Amino acid sequence: MSAVLIERNEPIAVVRLNRPEQLNALSNQLMGELVGALENLDDDESIRCIVLAGNDKAFAAGADINELSDATHLELYFGGRIDKWDAIRKIRTPIVAAVSGYCLGGGCELAMACDLIVASESAQFGQPETNLGVLPGAGGTQRLTRAIGKSKAMDVILTGRFLSAGEAEQAGLVARVASEEDWLEEAKRVAQTIAAKSPVGVRLAKEAVLNAFETPLAAGLEAERKAFHLALSSEDAQEGLKAFTEKREPHFKGR
Repeated sequence: MSAVLIERNEPIAVVRLNRPEQLNALSNQLMGELVGALENLDDDESIRCIVLAGNDKAFAAGADINELSDATHLELYFGGRIDKWDAIRKIRTPIVAAVSGYCLGGGCELAMACDLIVASESAQFGQPETNLGVLPGAGGTQRLTRAIGKSKAMDVILTGRFLSAGEAEQAGLVARVASEEDWLEEAKRVAQTIAAKSPVGVRLAKEAVLNAFETPLAAGLEAERKAFHLALSSEDAQEGLKAFTEKREPHFKGR
């Protein structure tokens, strides 16, 4: 059985983690299929935004502990497991994480690797790896700290406690909270809104925002200016400006 399911509804696609009995634990098979699916969609010009979701009970409850326990240190280091996370980071198409239920450990790291999070009221976020004598190893200590600040991140990571959807939104980890009945549809609505924009402008904007996490302000501003002028030279920008003056909806082509 495939560990990842893909639903296409152009211009968006929904990628669903599909190991329900294991609470979508992130096995090597699942991560491999996920990266393959995201890369294929990223290369498809008809897909302008991706929703990454689990099910009502869990987005993903963490890494596959059985696989981690059985693997040697060298197998983990040379097996390319972390390379899969780097591949997700390189996806240019915006990714909306749709989170319901447990979003823990590697699952939380996966959600944070997306561009924004839409959460169900039932969602619970955490990095409880210290309960197992280890620590987050796929970006948790870095992305969570950048998202919610040092003190709150220390609290979550060192104590292993969970954040509710409301607390995660208040802390800045979650962009929107939806009802338990509407969380996936809300994520799709967000994706449709993004997909209606210029793919050129959206991808360059995503790149610029990500730069804000990794560069000093002066370097980030310089990168933003270059991205702005690059976007301005596109056909989409010409169409957007013309549509605005003509008081009509623009028709973006991604060029």
